[in-house]
Amino acid sequence: MTEQQPVAVLGGGSFGTAVANLLAQNGVPVRQWMRDPAQAEAMRVNRENPRYLKGIRLHDGVEPVNDLLGTLQASALIFVALPSSALRSVLAPHAELLRGKGLVSLTKGIEAQSFKLMSQILEEIAPDARIGVLSGPNLAREIAEHALTATVVASEDEQLCQQVQAVLHGRTFRVYASADRFGVELGGALKNIYAIIAGMAVALGMGENTKSMLITRALAEMTRFAVSQGANPMTFLGLAGVGDLIVTCSSPKSRNYQVGHALGQGLSLEQAVNRLGEVAEGVNTLKVLKAKAQEVQVYMPLVAGLHAILFEGRTLNQVIEHLMRAEPKTDVDFISISGFN
Repeated sequence: MTEQQPVAVLGGGSFGTAVANLLAQNGVPVRQWMRDPAQAEAMRVNRENPRYLKGIRLHDGVEPVNDLLGTLQASALIFVALPSSALRSVLAPHAELLRGKGLVSLTKGIEAQSFKLMSQILEEIAPDARIGVLSGPNLAREIAEHALTATVVASEDEQLCQQVQAVLHGRTFRVYASADRFGVELGGALKNIYAIIAGMAVALGMGENTKSMLITRALAEMTRFAVSQGANPMTFLGLAGVGDLIVTCSSPKSRNYQVGHALGQGLSLEQAVNRLGEVAEGVNTLKVLKAKAQEVQVYMPLVAGLHAILFEGRTLNQVIEHLMRAEPKTDVDFISISGFN
C-alpha cells in the first residue's frame, strides 16, 4: 500500500463512518462506499452522515462514493462494515478484485444458514485475501466524538494486524492485536444478544444486582459456547469479550440495548426495530445461536430465555423466574484451573 493509496470502508452506517473519520484524521485518504447513491451525494455535499451520525462532521479526507468496482480496484486495505445479511451478496460478484488484499471485518454478526462469521464468509469469497476482524467496546458515536477508546484487531496475519494498527491507532483510539480471530469475532457477535436482555431489564426497572447477574452470567454463557467451538477462553477476558459485553449491556447508545429497552416498554419486536432505524445484529444472531446451541448441546439459558420472549410469547419476568429456579451450577466453568496457583 503506497502512501497515497486510499483505504476503503464499505458501508454507510454509523460505525463505518466513525472508522472512516478515524482513518482520515490520521492522514489516510479514504473512500467510503455505500449502496445508496443519494446518501453518498448528500454526504459529499453536506459533509455529514445525518441518518446515522447526525451532528458529526465528515472529515475532508473521506470521499463518499457509490462506485464499488472502482473502490475495490483502488484500495489494498478494505474495512468491511456491511450488514451481515448483505455482506456475501455485495462482495461475492467481485471476488477476483479481492485477491491478495487486506479485508478487515467490522460487522458483528453470524450468517443464518451456515453459522459462518463474517471473516469466514470473506475467506470463502476471497481465499487468497488477508483476513482480519476489528472488535471491542466501540460505540460509534463515542468514537466519532473522540472519546478515549480501545479495540482489538485479530488475524493470523501479523503483518495485517500491524498495518491496521498503523492506520487506525491515534490520539484517542488505541488498537491492540490478537491472533485469536475466531474468539474475538465470536465475542463481538454473541454479546449483542445479551444487550437486548440488559435493555429490557432496565426498562422494567430491575435492580443493579440483577443487571450485574445478567452480565456476568452472559459472559459465562457466551464463553462456554465459544470454547466448545474452539475459541481461546482468555480472549473473553479482554476487550473483545468482557469489555464489549459491558459497554453493550450498559449503554443506551448501543443499538441492541435500545431494541431491548423498547421491548421492555411494551413495543413489539417489529416496532422496536423500526424505531431504531438501523440493523440490530443481536436479533438475527439470536435465532441462529439458539439452533446451534441445541445442535452442539451447550447450555445457554439466557439465549433460550430471550428466544422464548421474542418468538414464543414469554415475558422477561417468567424467564428470570425460571432461571432462578434452575439448579445452581459452577460459577466459572469455562476456563481450566490447571496451571493456576
